[in-house]
Amino acid sequence: MEDDSRKEVILRTHGLSKKFGKRWAAKDLNLEVQRGDVFCFLGPNGAGKSTTIRMVLTLLMPSSGSIEMFGMDLHKHRHAVLSRVCGIVEKADFYLYLSAYKNLEILGSMTRRVQKEEIMQALDVVGLTSRAFEKVKTFSHGMKQRLGIAQALLTKPELIVLDEPTTGLDPQGMKEVRGLIKKLAIDKKMTIFLSSHLLSEVEQVATRMAVINRGELIAQGSVAELLGKEPLEYSIQVSPFDSAVELLKRLPWVVILSAEDGKIELHVEPGHASELNRFLVSNHVEVLSFYPHRTLEDFFLKITEGISDI
Repeated sequence: MEDDSRKEVILRTHGLSKKFGKRWAAKDLNLEVQRGDVFCFLGPNGAGKSTTIRMVLTLLMPSSGSIEMFGMDLHKHRHAVLSRVCGIVEKADFYLYLSAYKNLEILGSMTRRVQKEEIMQALDVVGLTSRAFEKVKTFSHGMKQRLGIAQALLTKPELIVLDEPTTGLDPQGMKEVRGLIKKLAIDKKMTIFLSSHLLSEVEQVATRMAVINRGELIAQGSVAELLGKEPLEYSIQVSPFDSAVELLKRLPWVVILSAEDGKIELHVEPGHASELNRFLVSNHVEVLSFYPHRTLEDFFLKITEGISDI
């Protein structure tokens, strides 16, 4: 296991707070994003995620507290710091009647002269090479999101900040953006800081996370540690059905909640999900679907009840 204490912290906030009138949108936030993280800032809508991201990108001034990036005070070294960061805080906006390539050529030239090879490479990374010379007005919302990330890549950032990157996307678009985030982290060695209100999204892409609610930090740490502390409920579809039910009754770490209409609802103790799948397959049961049932609300209840243990 890698020693997190040896990792470089590239974004750190100290007591970061923002007050609008009498309301604290963010209060006393102490965040740490390490190099190589896919760091998810998780919380319900209105929790203070976007306010925090806007302060990190200097779009809002904090009421109190400080932000350090790459070992430098953000407000003292704003240009040096932000030249290494790219943020997408709202839906990507483009010239709809121009091609993807032309958009990147124009938008990229606002900071420096970009070469054709750089543009095509960015489009390749986000999977849009085949649509490079088509008008953006023909693109789906998910494709525009990926084009926005391609635009970000032209600045060669070390840190990419994304505010709710899958909001408004259909399931296919969400899958494509999640896959792209993983690719940037693994293949391009980039650090990703993204906000989300979807717990399922965190489980699929993030390595570390912070949980915020009503402007206050509730928990922070590795996804495995924070999400691994609670039992999960799973819904599975299997064949043959009756044989699977009988097999599952033998497992001491599984409780069958219901078994009807070809679907079995299970309560599984932490750390046994992959073992459960292997057990069924090794006993000649075909697993047709296997997914967790856990809502963000359930998760918040769990961690707020046991916050002293986190």
